[in-house]
Amino acid sequence: MDFEVPVILFLAVVAPIWIIAHYATRWRATKSLSSDEEQLLEELWQSAERMEQRINALERILDAEVTDWRKKL
Repeated sequence: MDFEVPVILFLAVVAPIWIIAHYATRWRATKSLSSDEEQLLEELWQSAERMEQRINALERILDAEVTDWRKKL
């Protein structure tokens, strides 16, 4: 009976705080990107920029050669 009160206090106060802190730490760790994911994101960003430049170049060519191509879309 002497150890029941500390055990109940531990289970009622300390354990929930401990569990919440544990999962909050896990959530923060999974929220950030790994170095591989950061590298992949950078490569995708560069690829998207190159594609945008190519599309702009193609649109300039079409504007020069086929004046009303945008209306046909």
